[in-house]
Amino acid sequence: MTQQARRRPGPLRALGLVAAASLVAAGAAGTARAADEPLPVTITGEDRVDLSLGSGNGDSTEPQIDLRLDVPGEEFEGEGDAPTVFTGDYTIRIDATELEGVASVDLPCDADGLVATCTGWELYAGQRYNRVGDIRLDLDDDSEAGDFGSIKVTGEGEGLDFTPLNIDVLVGGPEFLNRTLPLPGGLKAGETYKAPVGLRNVGTMPAEGAVLRFHGSRGVSFPDSFGNCAYAEVTTGPLLHQGTDVICTFPDTIEAGAAYALAEPLKVRTADFALRDIFTYSFTAVPPSEVADLRAAKDYRQGDGVDLELEQVSGADPADYSRYADLDLPTTNTYDLELTGASLDAEAGDTVTAEIGFRNNGPAWIGALRSGGEPFSFTVEVPEGATVTKAPQRCREITLAEGEKGYRCMVSTPLLEDAEFTYPFELRVDRVVENAKGEVALPEANDPAEPNLVNNSAWIVLNGPDGQTDGGTGQNGGGGATPSASASPSPSSSSGSGQDGGAGSSGSGTSGGVQGGLASTGAGGAALIGGAALLALGLGAGVTVLLRRRARQTGGAIA
Repeated sequence: MTQQARRRPGPLRALGLVAAASLVAAGAAGTARAADEPLPVTITGEDRVDLSLGSGNGDSTEPQIDLRLDVPGEEFEGEGDAPTVFTGDYTIRIDATELEGVASVDLPCDADGLVATCTGWELYAGQRYNRVGDIRLDLDDDSEAGDFGSIKVTGEGEGLDFTPLNIDVLVGGPEFLNRTLPLPGGLKAGETYKAPVGLRNVGTMPAEGAVLRFHGSRGVSFPDSFGNCAYAEVTTGPLLHQGTDVICTFPDTIEAGAAYALAEPLKVRTADFALRDIFTYSFTAVPPSEVADLRAAKDYRQGDGVDLELEQVSGADPADYSRYADLDLPTTNTYDLELTGASLDAEAGDTVTAEIGFRNNGPAWIGALRSGGEPFSFTVEVPEGATVTKAPQRCREITLAEGEKGYRCMVSTPLLEDAEFTYPFELRVDRVVENAKGEVALPEANDPAEPNLVNNSAWIVLNGPDGQTDGGTGQNGGGGATPSASASPSPSSSSGSGQDGGAGSSGSGTSGGVQGGLASTGAGGAALIGGAALLALGLGAGVTVLLRRRARQTGGAIA
């Protein structure tokens, strides 16, 4: 192996956190620059890969490094071809010669041994469309514990100013697994779970300290404030990303082969509206000295209590540890979805507005955090003798089971515990049919979290007896007879964040709003799905957090 491979830095430099913070700062730079100034381009990708000698290094077909180029400007989100911000030759050079004798390397583009050259012509704002290629690393016959080297990625091109990327590779270093979390029996919303948080170093080398990162989604909080922890609460933006992130540092050495646990269980408090919220944690072998810049970049606040302590434990069962540790808390809360219909009187030729109501009576919100963005739906039948002249934007015409035309209306999730929407349908009465009815209904589902199903359907009634309708609950569905050429909806109150509120709104760019003639108390970005699987998938307890799918050999670090 090479001389570079044998050098064991102490501590290992550039462990990713400082570099990540600098990339954020670089990416935040605006597009304003003089015409004769070079365009700044940042080479991005994983900046550290740990190769395990004992527990495998993942799927051999799955690369650990995704190289891209980050260019200032607003990333293109529309349809069609993304507009270019630069046109001209550029070259990316990937030099992995330091890894000779350390690891085998599979490089992209035009590779000659441990050096590859990638060329390009066009660049786009952001990094989505500026992909360079993937790098896969594996052990080879000469790999030994403590071997270390770097991959250097540089770029050049006239009119461009590249920020290079160094990727540190360590063989057989410290490798942390996390203690699995037992599902608490009978935990109710509003109660506190005491999590037995711990780790095991299954690597071949000790770690120069450890960092614990844990996260709770919107319905989860952490009542303690430890002095060696920093806290960031996210209460704005898409509901999918709201919650609390915490980083705790432990400076003491973590011995190879040893297990550790917090001196006391970590308190995880659930809100009264919580239902299948996510609590997750992971330890990483990152020296605590490298965390300061990450905290500053993400606006963490320092805890003000006693330090959280980590203690070595004996007799730990290796089967109790895995790469990921998370739970859905709690699983026993309930919600109540309700549809309300409309009763309308009209003459032939009149146009009236039927305002269909949808709300969640709580007490739980519907996070659907495991499914990540699929809406659920309800159907609307059109009463006999009427034609829909204008439907809400998120309602589309379909053929119902009976072969008649109707509409399917979409509802985004997460759905707040007090969410309330109005779906206004303009109906033209072509001919008067006494007591003409059209059913409004959620799909049948069997989720114990919603025990009350009697209000999951309602009716639109035209020219019914005494102007009344049974909305499925024996209540008047609302939506009075208001003949008009172009009706406007009545928006509900709004208390959510990142939500499109008024009629005809195109939304604020965050998910969760019901666009086009709707108002709500809030929503977010992940979802629940319709049909028989309405809640079985969207709300079911899963075992894999989507945000951790790209976690690499860093002990399961949580972004």
